[in-house]
Amino acid sequence: MTVPSPNTLVADRKVTVLCRLLAEHVDGHPVDDVLVVGCGSGREAAHLADFFAARSVGIDLDDRFDPEAAARADLRVMDATELTFDDDSFDLVYSFHALEHIDAPDRALAEMRRVLRPGGWYCIGTPNRSRLVGYVGSPTSTANKIRWNLQDYRMRLKGQFRNELGAHAGFTSTELGSACREAFGQAIEITEPYYRQLYGQGRAGAALRLAGRARISRFLFPCVYVVGRTEQTGGAA
Repeated sequence: MTVPSPNTLVADRKVTVLCRLLAEHVDGHPVDDVLVVGCGSGREAAHLADFFAARSVGIDLDDRFDPEAAARADLRVMDATELTFDDDSFDLVYSFHALEHIDAPDRALAEMRRVLRPGGWYCIGTPNRSRLVGYVGSPTSTANKIRWNLQDYRMRLKGQFRNELGAHAGFTSTELGSACREAFGQAIEITEPYYRQLYGQGRAGAALRLAGRARISRFLFPCVYVVGRTEQTGGAA
C-alpha cells in the first residue's frame, strides 16, 4: 500500500473542502460529467470523480499524470484555450490554480463555458493578486515559500506584478469575479467560506475571523475562489 505524502494530503484536503462547498451550491443538480482544466498530476480529477461519483476528465499541457489517478479519471493532454469537446458536454467545470498560467485566460473561460451544459456549475480558483503573503498552505518547503514571496515583492516594486509580465500574480477577487461573470453570467465568491472550512479551528481560524471583522481579509487570503451556474436555458445567467 502506498502511503500518501504530506504534500499530497494537503492538496487532497483543499480539494475536499472545495468539493463540499460546491456540493452545497449544486444542491441536487446532477453532476455526471466533470472537466478539470489544468489537472496537473490528475489527482484532483480523480478526487472529483470519487466525490461526485461522476465521470471525470482532466486536461493539462503536460502528460506527467499519476498512474493511480489515471486509473480513476480520463486524463488527456489538451490546450485549455482550444478544448476538443463538443458543446454542452459537462455538468461541472473545475479549475484550481491554472488560469493564471494561461496566456489567454478570457479565451480559456469562454471554452469552459462552451462545454458546460445549461444549468451546469463551475469552480475556479487562482492566487489572490491583492495578497500580502502567498503560498501559506502550499505543499512545499518553507525555503521555497520565502523565496517565492521575495520574488513576488520584487515584481511588485517594479510595477510588474501581473501574470502577463511573468509574475505568479493571479487575480484580485474583483478581477476574477468580473472575468467569470463575463464568461458564465454568474459569479459567487466563496473565498472566505473556503478558508474558514480549511483553517476553521485554532489560531488560524481565529485570525481569519478577526481579519473579517477588520475588513482586511481580502489582503490576507492567499487565493480567491469563485463558483457559478449557467442558465438552465443555455443563455447567460
